[in-house]
Amino acid sequence: MGKFANAQQTINNSPNIYRDSVVQLYGVIMTADSLKAIPFASVVVKNKGRGTITNNDGVFSIAVNKGENIIFTCVGFKDRTIVIPSNLEGNQYSVIQLMVNDTNFLPATILKPRPTRAQFERDFVNARVDDDLYETARKNTSESQKKIILASLPRDGKEAVGASLSNQAAKYYYSGQVPPMNILNPVAWKSFINSWKRGDFKSKN
Repeated sequence: MGKFANAQQTINNSPNIYRDSVVQLYGVIMTADSLKAIPFASVVVKNKGRGTITNNDGVFSIAVNKGENIIFTCVGFKDRTIVIPSNLEGNQYSVIQLMVNDTNFLPATILKPRPTRAQFERDFVNARVDDDLYETARKNTSESQKKIILASLPRDGKEAVGASLSNQAAKYYYSGQVPPMNILNPVAWKSFINSWKRGDFKSKN
């Protein structure tokens, strides 16, 4: 009975615990050098996905919990972070946050005069134009290019199984005898001569 009473007392007091941990944070964000209000600056609770932005006067107000980190961000200024005190008495906390300018160095821009007619004609004639899709497809479908592409591609499952079965069949077919050599095969020589005439063995630059 005593444990049930203690649990009931904890449940009854839990709303007060949650209510005491919530803090109404309000304040103003200003520039550190001229004390001007910064409108539309972001006020975000770190790792919580909650936040707000300042109004036209740089004023903001947001409900946070004690112990949370608050991040102030604005384009052109360095980020600033504050921590809401965990031992804060009361449920309100005000802050005047000063933001420092963030200096960005952009790469130098070089201005050049317009080219002359002779320079333009020279660059236009020597400009390299990439092949269009049709020319690229025509090159890739040539016999020599197809052989290079096929040689560089790995075999899929069906081709690997077929090659393995073919090797086993040839091994069993010529079991107990010397397998023939293609150097004495007239069909292989004919295929080689035709490939030579077509220029399949010429280097492609």
